[in-house]
Amino acid sequence: MDAALLAKCADPSLSKAIVEQFVAAVGSVDPLAVTVTVDGRLVLVPKPKSPDEALAIVREYLGSGAVRVGITQFPAGVGLKDASQLQPGLVDACENLRMGTAMFGRVLRIVSNWYGRPRNNDALPQILDDAFDAWRTGYFEGKSVFRAQDPEGSVFQPSDATAKSADASKDEQPSPEPWTSKSVLDNAGIRIDLSRIDGEK
Repeated sequence: MDAALLAKCADPSLSKAIVEQFVAAVGSVDPLAVTVTVDGRLVLVPKPKSPDEALAIVREYLGSGAVRVGITQFPAGVGLKDASQLQPGLVDACENLRMGTAMFGRVLRIVSNWYGRPRNNDALPQILDDAFDAWRTGYFEGKSVFRAQDPEGSVFQPSDATAKSADASKDEQPSPEPWTSKSVLDNAGIRIDLSRIDGEK
């Protein structure tokens, strides 16, 4: 994915690596891509050649099936009462990425919250897999992830040990010279008392 697009448009709550994995796993390289499923079956729709054509396809199927749009395959009907509320931004690469990553951030927090907000990254692969599945289906543990309340907060909470380790590494400053350096040896005091040697002769 274009680095400039990522930096400008992706939701800041997600890392670049997660956004890239998200788009690779569930998205599309085509900002005009429209995917329609009705009763769990994929519907073949003509490939749109312009934003207007893409929005026309969305309007045609919205309400009768699940419609996903753009590079994040954003769920087009979420939060809309009717097709007249569709925004052209759905088929704009930057706006679609902004909306999609913001929505996926919520999905990821819902899944992470279910896992108890792990305090390390060991559980990240499983959480991501479940979040990708939730994005594809729209559900996690039987509940709609697109309409569920956002638990907010960060996805991962660093453990106390990790935080202390990080703080300790910041506090550690390298010594200006190793203890064997010439300056240290020149300034070193006498470590062995030799004053009694003369008295024992």
